[in-house]
Amino acid sequence: MKNESDDPEKQNQQVIKCRAAVAWEPRKPLVIEEIEVAPPQANEVRIKIVATAVCRSDLYYLLENMHEDGYPTILGHEAAGIVESVGPGVTEFLPGDKVIPLFISQCRECRFCKSPKTNQCEKTW
Repeated sequence: MKNESDDPEKQNQQVIKCRAAVAWEPRKPLVIEEIEVAPPQANEVRIKIVATAVCRSDLYYLLENMHEDGYPTILGHEAAGIVESVGPGVTEFLPGDKVIPLFISQCRECRFCKSPKTNQCEKTW
């Protein structure tokens, strides 16, 4: 008998729980706690993060109070993971794909986006 959690279609529709380092307010320690992650919506990819780092820009956000209204938040935008599930309309990724999420948008038209240097999109910078 097939377990419901093994079925990719059912998994796609479930809220998942995981642990995250949450910043509840500026200049306070991060709190490791369990959070819920909603199923991916149209054109979204849900990624199981297997490694991440907190960089200087994250620390600036937390310690220098760059955006007071942006809390709570989960820091750590430099990550590597595995696609856990995809929403309707996603055609470029499949569950199980290894990915490096990028928080910078890409135009897919400039010379950088047409090369391996997509993180340097001319229209973003």
